[in-house]
Amino acid sequence: MSKIILKKRREESLLRFHPWVFSGAIAQTVGNPAEGDVVSVYSADGQFLAAGHYQVGSIAVRVLSFETEVLGPDFWDVMLARAYAVREAAGLADAPDTDCYRLVHGEGDSLPGLIIDYYQGVCVFQAHSVGMFRAKKAICEALCRLYGDRLKAVYDKSSGTAPFKAGLDLVDGYLYRAPGFESKELTVLEHGHKFIVDWTEGQKTGFFLDQRENRALVGKYAAGRNVLNLFCYTGGFSVYALAEGAQHVDSVDSSAKAMSLVDRNVALNGFADRHGSFCADAIEFLRGVPEGKYDLMIVDPPAFAKHRGALDNALRAYQRLNAAAIGKVAPGGLVFTFSCSQVVDKEAFALAVFSAAAQTKRNVRILDRLNQPADHSVSIYHPEGEYLKGLLLYVE
Repeated sequence: MSKIILKKRREESLLRFHPWVFSGAIAQTVGNPAEGDVVSVYSADGQFLAAGHYQVGSIAVRVLSFETEVLGPDFWDVMLARAYAVREAAGLADAPDTDCYRLVHGEGDSLPGLIIDYYQGVCVFQAHSVGMFRAKKAICEALCRLYGDRLKAVYDKSSGTAPFKAGLDLVDGYLYRAPGFESKELTVLEHGHKFIVDWTEGQKTGFFLDQRENRALVGKYAAGRNVLNLFCYTGGFSVYALAEGAQHVDSVDSSAKAMSLVDRNVALNGFADRHGSFCADAIEFLRGVPEGKYDLMIVDPPAFAKHRGALDNALRAYQRLNAAAIGKVAPGGLVFTFSCSQVVDKEAFALAVFSAAAQTKRNVRILDRLNQPADHSVSIYHPEGEYLKGLLLYVE
């Protein structure tokens, strides 16, 4: 096994269990590791610190273990069992009204570079690193042992997430299918609401599981209100609002494929008579909305910044979007606004929304601060994992 030797006094972050080794901290590489190999990391004075996947880039090692230099043959079984235990503790693994959840959330489950979402017996696998992509067969076998007869399929959807410059064969497809299982979509339950998940053609792994509890919160406030759901994707917020008594909901997304799925989900739950669908750009749609038409708005855009170089432009985009929403919502109305950009921290997002509110000259109160759910857990040693942040605003 190749060894990574750090520069003097560059081991502090690993001693605090941060799961990344940056290339600038490395003094010497002993051996010739290929990208994705497991390497061991040592301090300048020879102390073993960690073992992890080696990769090309500013993050040179993603740590898998701080305890042992060599990962044992039962490593994947142990780590997936630990991740499953967290979902059990959160009441998700066997919930009677919810049969979809995130099983593995990267660094939050001490498996940097790996995402696994579970949909009623189908596990959708996404590798964000070469090491995890190369380990997919072993991970699939461990999933089969973890779930047993409950497992219907394991689908690899890494073509849009694994490093494309690494020369990998990035073709999405099944790693495992139970005999007779041919479906490419399923109807899952989330808090008793029905949603169609298409893991082959849908965005991400097929559904945005990270907004589950925020969708429930929207439902809590929706009764009797006229609701606008911007960037609605498959209509999760819309279904919750309608189920809890919203007077009417309009859903807006620029994707015709997404809007088709919204209509199917709304109809599946029996609410088509109180719902309108609009395939349109969210900002353009807002410009045409009469002031006061909606008294509850959901603003949940895709990540405006995926790297730090885009941060300034992203913050300006959040400000413009939120100013448009705050400016149009009815007096006494609510705005649920979100950012899923990891490089936009909570303070920067709140400042962008503050600037938007000031621009409208309306009195705005923060009723709640919103985040990601328990199955998107954040390691206390890796605060960067807290990517989803939101605010519930009351606008006079």
